[in-house]
Amino acid sequence: MRTRSALPLTLAGLLGLALYPATGHAFCGFYVAGADASVFNDATVVVLMRDGERTVLSMQNDYRGPPEAFAMVVPVPVVLGEDDVKVLRPELFERVETLSSPRLVEYWERDPCAVGPGQAGILGLVGAGSGGGGYGAGLGGLGKRTVTVEAEFAVGEYEVVILSATESSGLDTWLREEGYAIPAGAEPLLRPYVEQGSKFFVAKVDPSKVRFDAQGRTTLSPLRIHYDSQDFALPVRLGLINAPASAGQGGGEQDLLVHILAPGTRYELANYPNAFIPTNLDVDVSAKQHFGEFYVSLFDHTLEQNPGAVVTEYAWGSNTCDPCPGPAAPMTNKELLELGGDVLPNWSGRLRGGGVGSRVRIDMAEFAVAEGLDRDIARRIVRAHTNELRSCHSQAMSRSPKIEGRIELDFTIGATGRSADVEVANSSVDDPLLDQCVVEAVERWKFPKPKRDAGIIAVHMPLVITEGGPAQSFGPTASANFVLTRLHARYDQSSLGEDLVFQAAKPVVGGRELRNEDGELEQGAAPVDFGRDAFQARYAVRHPWAGDIDCDLPMRGVWGGPPAEPGEEVGPWGTEPAAPQVARQLASTKRGLGLSSFVTASTGTMLGIEASPPEPEPTAEPETPAPAVSEAEPAEPAETPETSGCACALEPEAGETPRSWLLTALLGLGLIRLRRPG
Repeated sequence: MRTRSALPLTLAGLLGLALYPATGHAFCGFYVAGADASVFNDATVVVLMRDGERTVLSMQNDYRGPPEAFAMVVPVPVVLGEDDVKVLRPELFERVETLSSPRLVEYWERDPCAVGPGQAGILGLVGAGSGGGGYGAGLGGLGKRTVTVEAEFAVGEYEVVILSATESSGLDTWLREEGYAIPAGAEPLLRPYVEQGSKFFVAKVDPSKVRFDAQGRTTLSPLRIHYDSQDFALPVRLGLINAPASAGQGGGEQDLLVHILAPGTRYELANYPNAFIPTNLDVDVSAKQHFGEFYVSLFDHTLEQNPGAVVTEYAWGSNTCDPCPGPAAPMTNKELLELGGDVLPNWSGRLRGGGVGSRVRIDMAEFAVAEGLDRDIARRIVRAHTNELRSCHSQAMSRSPKIEGRIELDFTIGATGRSADVEVANSSVDDPLLDQCVVEAVERWKFPKPKRDAGIIAVHMPLVITEGGPAQSFGPTASANFVLTRLHARYDQSSLGEDLVFQAAKPVVGGRELRNEDGELEQGAAPVDFGRDAFQARYAVRHPWAGDIDCDLPMRGVWGGPPAEPGEEVGPWGTEPAAPQVARQLASTKRGLGLSSFVTASTGTMLGIEASPPEPEPTAEPETPAPAVSEAEPAEPAETPETSGCACALEPEAGETPRSWLLTALLGLGLIRLRRPG
């Protein structure tokens, strides 16, 4: 890293304006344009990683405009060094967004008379540094130096400087003297952030290092920044100052997609209402051609029912999916390392395939069962449930990779064979959540009924956790420990009163092709005390069996792929369903279409709306299923150009008086259009 003791005032004019709110150590900012340009933004996508107090923020910025130099401004809690900043491959954002996107599946009901015993419900199983002081520029009301360049370095196509300020008036004056028309009244808003000592990360873009298309559009490399803080928050509200009256098709509303990757933990909002997107809904066949429109209609309906809420759309292990939007959809260790796993204190070694963790086993030498139940039978039952104990252990290792000790459990077995009165008799493991998880697991166990007149059977079961973890905790499958949460907010100038503050939440399940004993499909989101997250926004077009039913015990509601072609060899469960269609680039999807036109009558009842008459199905199915939407394609063609990051247009408006717009940019990126001298 290079530091600079002097910096010409002309460079100071490139540094623009950004704010760092007092409520959390995260990022917020403005776009600052010259007097002849306007900046627009209608979608933001960020990826966060969190481990202990370490936060990694990755953000992508796409812009449309003339090939002139731009700069980005990000407020940060500390002075960042060269090792704290990296550029990423844009494909990583496509990977994360595709994996967590809403998905549409299509199922055909199997012949009710051809379903054999044990074949019901076959779908839905998991398929697959610091710098020295610099020259102060920017004169406050007293004429003293109030802006300092702390450090300078280059990363990818970015030339980075770290800025500090002692007076908000200095920043305000600095920008105005350099020709940027910032809004009236900005200085009072700057004051609290400057007073708390925030730094400003400024990344100037060298246009000679990026390629523009014929429309003057380019994709910048995503930027990744990491820092330590007790707070886990993302500031957003101050970035709405001078937002345009209309952004995209949403009449001034903007979409924010926050993806959080964290070991063993789902996140939700601590200071906003939380809602889950309705899932496992059956939709009309028309949704196949208009899946994007259907989904934004459902999302808008959800916000109408839950005003001001942030919507959870996905919470699932990052290395698996069901159904998967393509065979390569699950994330790899390499991708997690790129997104920030390499700087996570407890996980960098494990993701690289190294390090030592721990393993759990039942101490069978000390395992004791009172008379009335055969000890060998009880041991076999306990061994059959070992994976449940390993699941608890895996979640504990997400919190602390090195766990050692002993947990001694006492419980009873009653006349029905059910375990009861489960309690931790003694524990040397410093993890109450692990103790609780193990207790809840054992409470679900069932043993053979004890002998008559045996009464209550007492059981003592010690668990031993020792150093030397199994291979599954490291190497290729370490990504299994990370939960990918997707949170979706849609907001305008009036709807954000506070910055987003995140908190850990219980695991949640929903959106799977799983049915209860009555054959009813699971509906909505169900938080659980034990287990892994498995929630997704999933919708289905279903084709009921239309043939004859000529058997005594037909079994309805067994779904699979399309009917087999004549002579086609298929397995015992029929053909495989096609890969799901995914809905992406939702900010540019046409809004305002009636939700009722896409849903079935039963789904309309669940949503509290009246479904429109369904479109007639085609008389003949295509010979082969329609190909699934690829990971990088939107489900529906966008009516206006859109990107997976933050799309920004800079175009002078005819007859417009000189002014500039300042608004949110990647919730922490400020974009500055340079004013050329002379």
